Amino acid sequence: MIIVDCREIPSLKSPLAVYTSDQVGAVPALKIHEFVLAPIHDEDVDSERVIKAIKSFLGSLSIEKHFAVIQKKNIISVVAIDDFKMEVQPTHPTDQFFSCVHCGHVTQFEAVHNNHMKIHYL
Repeated sequence: MIIVDCREIPSLKSPLAVYTSDQVGAVPALKIHEFVLAPIHDEDVDSERVIKAIKSFLGSLSIEKHFAVIQKKNIISVVAIDDFKMEVQPTHPTDQFFSCVHCGHVTQFEAVHNNHMKIHYL
């Protein structure tokens, strides 16, 4: 598993998790200041591909020159290298994700999540 620390880019945590997990083929789990990428199969998540995906995401927003992507063991941090201030977008209820603790199924909708959880207890 790889942990991506997003303390310095909180408004980008959710879209970065979705983009990165799509690029590397992993299951994301969101936490307060970070997200975790777990492998889908038994093989490990490639940290080099994760770093490349994060840099690509930052590049698509034209803010890559303001941040460094640093790896220490299995933790990858996105760190500001200057005084760049990101405009914080207001969070909407659709910005929340619900993740299944049993299989990693992720959805934005609580009703869908609750129905999904029922299948594990049949």
